[in-house]
Amino acid sequence: MKTERNTAVCTSEPRTNVKEKYSHGGTFVSDMANPLKGEVIRLYKNLLYLGREYPKGAAYFRERLKSAFMKNKDVSDPEKIRQLVAKGDHVIKELEALYFLRKYRAMKKRYYEPEQ
Repeated sequence: MKTERNTAVCTSEPRTNVKEKYSHGGTFVSDMANPLKGEVIRLYKNLLYLGREYPKGAAYFRERLKSAFMKNKDVSDPEKIRQLVAKGDHVIKELEALYFLRKYRAMKKRYYEPEQ
């Protein structure tokens, strides 16, 4: 007794390159955007990690971070992307300074007499 095999093959769409399939506005993603995409993802992950200790809370920081990245999601000019990444790196340095200052103040408060 033979059983029929389901040999239906999806032929509605031929295999395409990822760049072709996920194009933006009818134009294909350029090869130059790929290294910048990695930089943007690195920046987002670093900021997300640093946001865990944000004074107003991690949820507040996460919402602000997401809205900032979503606001600039359609930027395709490589130079503008580099400027935005540089601005994000500056924000990372500012957050690190904020956290360092907070830890310094806590240590000073614990071990030194209050100044009068």
